[in-house]
Amino acid sequence: MDVDAAVAAAAAIAGLCTGVIAVLAFRWSEREQARPTRTSLHTDAVLPPGVDTVLSVLRSSAVVLDEDDAVVKASSAAYALGLVRGGRLAVDPMLAMARDTRRDGEIRQVELDLPRRSGRGEALAVSARVAPLGSRLVLLLVEDMTEARRIEAVRRDFVANVSHELKTPVGALSLLSEAVMDAADDPEAVERFAGRMQGEATRLTSLVQELIDLSRVQNDDPLEDAEPVRADELVGEAIERCRQQAGAKQITIATGGTAGLRVWGNRGQLAAALGNLVENAVNYSPARTRVGIAARRLPAPGGDLIEIAVTDQGIGISEKDRERVFERFYRVDPARSRATGGTGLGLAIVKHVAASHGGEVTVWSAEGQGSTFTLRLPEAARPKAGRPDTGRSGALIGPEDLDGEDRLRLDGTDAPDTAPEVIP
Repeated sequence: MDVDAAVAAAAAIAGLCTGVIAVLAFRWSEREQARPTRTSLHTDAVLPPGVDTVLSVLRSSAVVLDEDDAVVKASSAAYALGLVRGGRLAVDPMLAMARDTRRDGEIRQVELDLPRRSGRGEALAVSARVAPLGSRLVLLLVEDMTEARRIEAVRRDFVANVSHELKTPVGALSLLSEAVMDAADDPEAVERFAGRMQGEATRLTSLVQELIDLSRVQNDDPLEDAEPVRADELVGEAIERCRQQAGAKQITIATGGTAGLRVWGNRGQLAAALGNLVENAVNYSPARTRVGIAARRLPAPGGDLIEIAVTDQGIGISEKDRERVFERFYRVDPARSRATGGTGLGLAIVKHVAASHGGEVTVWSAEGQGSTFTLRLPEAARPKAGRPDTGRSGALIGPEDLDGEDRLRLDGTDAPDTAPEVIP
């Protein structure tokens, strides 16, 4: 009897202990589940209400860090810039700035140059701003300033170049006017100085006009006033523009290609662009040579293009200069450009006109052999059947007379069966 009572008491005590242990285990489990873990800190739940939505619409790259410098939230742009790698902020200066802001609550901003993820090309210029977000989090906003910095550099260069280009003729006019005053009793000297003043004034007028033209083609939308424009009419206007210069140097201008082609765009801008190409060809060609202008249709996947090639027999352009000839104020030979009245803006205008019309301009050149500038523009809708759009009168060179470099043969070899129209 006593043994049975002892066994029952031991069983009761064991059951009581088991119950106590079960209750304690249950309470401990609840506390562990309620305790925030590192995983839970990295979820959207730790962000203040509405912050996630705001970050998703920001243009800047956004990164949210917790008290352990782990990334809680990061936009896709932040990953694209290489700011976040492996769940951590990969830019040490930004990380140091975030720690300082977490410590004192001060908002900080800094501009940095970051290497590209590919390791090649120009560094990325970014502006980073760090601010506290609640009591535990830090918000980092990063804006890519690379393009803005490039545009600012271009603007500064443009202003400096314009100042220099305007200073030269204005200074020359000032000196020549003083020379005229000092030579008041010498009619021949006055006449000579007056002629030079007229040349500088003409150069200044051309520079101002081309600056106006460049500003217009950069700011205007040429397709607002677009219309079908016949390529042969553009060629005719370009020839008329430089007929006097060509005649003075005994340069023959030969036209050719396919008749009846039309491009879509602003007539004034297209005429100015082609006129600049033809004028350059005449100005930089030796006396008693030929300049050729040929147009043809070029099939393309997105729609046919009209290609107008201007070829000269000039001194040519070196390979290193060919990459820069379309830059504003860039001159292959500054001394020769000043002698011919060049401003260094003509080809820049051509480039902008071509780009704004959905086309392009390219150059082929070989030193001592000449150059070919090719303007490609989208073709306008063709006339309906039964209503042909005839070109100018005169026999034309076919597109087969352009060789592999799109260069019109001007040396008389491989002449076509029909003679080209020649404008002396």
